[in-house]
Amino acid sequence: MPATTDETSPGTGPERADRTVLDARDISRALTRISHELLERNKGATDLVLLGLHTRGVPLARRIADKIATVEGAPVAVGELDVTMYRDDLRSQPTRRAHKTALPPGGIDRKVVVLVDDVLFSGRTIRAALDALADLGRPSAVRLAVLVDRGHRELPIRADHVGKNLPSALAERVSVRLSEVDGTDEVTIS
Repeated sequence: MPATTDETSPGTGPERADRTVLDARDISRALTRISHELLERNKGATDLVLLGLHTRGVPLARRIADKIATVEGAPVAVGELDVTMYRDDLRSQPTRRAHKTALPPGGIDRKVVVLVDDVLFSGRTIRAALDALADLGRPSAVRLAVLVDRGHRELPIRADHVGKNLPSALAERVSVRLSEVDGTDEVTIS
C-alpha cells in the first residue's frame, strides 16, 4: 500500500483519477538536488546523519546518502526512526505497525541530523520525530528533507529541503510509491 501523506487525508470517493506528478526520473533529480543542497548547507558531509522516517523515508534517506557518497567519496551515516509511539493520534488510530529505530554507529550526539520523509502535510509526524529524537540524543542541529511538501500545516514546521512543492486540496490524496517498498517510483495525486 503506497504512502499517502504524513496523516490520512479524506478522499473524494472511490472513482478518483490518479495524476502522476513525479516519475522515477523526477524523483531521482529531486533527490540529487536535495543531496547537493545538504552538502552546500553543511559545507560537506562531515558530522552529517540522515534518519529516514518509516516507511518511505528510509529508502529516500539511503538514496540521498548514496548520492552524497558519490560526490564526497565517503559514506554518510544513515539510520531509521520509528515515531509510532510518539504520535498524537494513537487514541483515534491505535492499530499501527511499529518499526525499528536504528541509529548509525556513533549515534546522533553533536551531529547534524537530517530527518527524511516522503510527504510533509500537517507536520504532526515531524513533531513526533522531534520528540523521538530528543529521547535518543542531542544533535547539534536538526534539519528536514522531504520529497513532497503538500502544505496544510497544523503546526509551525517547515522543510529545509523539498523535492517538490505540491499545493493540494485537503480532499486530495498524495501517494508516494518507491521501488524498494512498492516496486515502482512515482508520486501521484488524486
